[in-house]
Amino acid sequence: MNKNKSTELDVDFIGGQGPLTKSEEQAISEFIKAQKLLRIKKQVRKIKTSVKTKVTV
Repeated sequence: MNKNKSTELDVDFIGGQGPLTKSEEQAISEFIKAQKLLRIKKQVRKIKTSVKTKVTV
């Protein structure tokens, strides 16, 4: 059996239409920052709700 070798792509631009404009770069940057903040908030929420106390009788 032959193993498939992955072909490395030579990709310089997103979408193949040339470089991004400054406004597009800024929009993508803001979106990524917002997603990181949401991810951090979800992690904090999970940590706080996962604390359980044992009750001994």
